[in-house]
Amino acid sequence: MQPDVSADLDELDATLTTVERVLDIDELARRIDELEHQAADPDLWNDQDHAQKVTSELSYAQATLRRAKDLRSRLDDLPVLYELVDEEEGAEAESALADADAERTALRSEIEAMEVRTLLSGEYDPREALVNIRAGAGGIDAADFAEMLMRMYVRWAEKHDHKVEIYDTSYAEEAGIKSATFAVKAPYMYGTLSVEQGTHRLVRISPFDNQGRRQTSFAEVEVLPVVEQTDSIEIPESDIRVDVYRSSGPGGQSVNTTDSAVRMTHIPTGIVVTCQNEKSQLQNKVAALKVLQAKLLEKKRQEEKAAMAELGSGGHASWGNQMRSYVLHPYQMVKDLRTEFEVNNPSGVLDGDIDDFLESGIRWRMQDVVG
Repeated sequence: MQPDVSADLDELDATLTTVERVLDIDELARRIDELEHQAADPDLWNDQDHAQKVTSELSYAQATLRRAKDLRSRLDDLPVLYELVDEEEGAEAESALADADAERTALRSEIEAMEVRTLLSGEYDPREALVNIRAGAGGIDAADFAEMLMRMYVRWAEKHDHKVEIYDTSYAEEAGIKSATFAVKAPYMYGTLSVEQGTHRLVRISPFDNQGRRQTSFAEVEVLPVVEQTDSIEIPESDIRVDVYRSSGPGGQSVNTTDSAVRMTHIPTGIVVTCQNEKSQLQNKVAALKVLQAKLLEKKRQEEKAAMAELGSGGHASWGNQMRSYVLHPYQMVKDLRTEFEVNNPSGVLDGDIDDFLESGIRWRMQDVVG
């Protein structure tokens, strides 16, 4: 085995060992055993929210443990592949070396991706994520772009088997959406997706311009941690005004025929949330309250962060402004303006291939905090 290959394998082993230590493999296995016992309880589904949390955490933990063990097994097998190279000659040796190098490259990528998971150590990082998307400047193109972004995140979640629950979609008159609110229900989704927060910018030939002119449009992405029962976010009924109205846009038989949609206003702050995707008014009220609590929790977090910054404890300016450009014309590129990471495949990105952007964003955020 070449010295540089041996050194690289030692480096990969050190990185994976650190990942295993942070994940605490033994504790993870113990937690899986505990969750499996809870999942086997026939009374578990008497509380739907708790049951879904248990099964979601169990699925995530099992996948994490399985992935860590698979990476360790493959890394342990890699030296054997290089030994086989030494036993071959000519074309067979070249082919064996190419296979071993390809596996080493793939392992490096997968180990580094798993290392990112260990960087999610913030107070709210383990939470599920609540995502709000709003069309910005750019008219019809902005509404269309907002819908493209919603599809991008939903496709990403689907590819990773994460459940998505849509709370509200406000459709624009001609095309696209004015806004949408949905939850990605899996552990560590807030920590993962929070780096997506900010202004996204699209440059393309507008399909809505009969003169075929280039159009720049914007959409805002807001990512919040889903509120849990342990959070002290209690809202007095006197602080809430609830208005009901008839849902609009695509829906089932009862969605557009009754006053089931809910608009909830938090009177002290003026925060307004809407929910119209459930069939009953009661379900929409429950969903709207979850969104309102998440927004109030985020407001509380930002106020505490600002107060700490004033006390001289550090803190950086919000990085949630313009953060990514999607250019479809005159060239093809998607670029993160904070990390400088870019790819030349906008169609793939808009189809949900955003893992590399998430990874670079998480690493950038960690460096920014440390710096």
